[in-house]
Amino acid sequence: MRELTVAIKGVKEGLLVTVSESEEWQIIVNDLATRIDHQSAFFTGARITLDVGARPVRKDELGSLKAMLERRNMSLWSVMSESATSIDAAAALDLRANLTAATPGAQNPDSAPFNPEEDGTLGVMIRRTLRSGRTVHSQGHVVVFGDVNPGAEIIAAGDVIVWGRLRGNVHAGADGDESAVICALDMTPTQLRIAGYISIPPKDKRHKVRPEIASIRDRQIIVETWG
Repeated sequence: MRELTVAIKGVKEGLLVTVSESEEWQIIVNDLATRIDHQSAFFTGARITLDVGARPVRKDELGSLKAMLERRNMSLWSVMSESATSIDAAAALDLRANLTAATPGAQNPDSAPFNPEEDGTLGVMIRRTLRSGRTVHSQGHVVVFGDVNPGAEIIAAGDVIVWGRLRGNVHAGADGDESAVICALDMTPTQLRIAGYISIPPKDKRHKVRPEIASIRDRQIIVETWG
């Protein structure tokens, strides 16, 4: 097996598999399969977190690795990436998707990080609707160009902006940032959280469709017209 193509180590959640950012994807899948087959008793039943770094991984590529693991009685549980393509692929396969911060000064056009604040906070854009069961984690901001359906969840250290209908669960300021906000073109969430504050809208409340923003004011979450 090629040196540094695949690295495996134990973590709290199971096994962390870090793959090369430059090697051909099929070679990575084959090398990982060989590594597993050499110690099948050790790997059987393991839950895998996959770290692909800045590498853009398509849905079909990620699916091939997921299928390979399942044939060996293993499960791909989570994907860590700096790439929006990889995050979208993971979401499409109903996997947990965790945005990782890019190396300072690195250029990665695929991940399209944006720096709206002077401190250089990173963000990720999800260019599709998040269906039930999908979870997106980010150490920065999250923008969804689509809907967030009931049963979907977004957990972000920064702000969350939904360019569509928000009906799932959103936690902004997850690391305790009480200045974080949640915005949506249609705000009908299952649950909103900002830092340590929680808001559950009443089910029988009549809702007028309009852009709204949720923020903390007077130690509670306030939702008001956005713009």
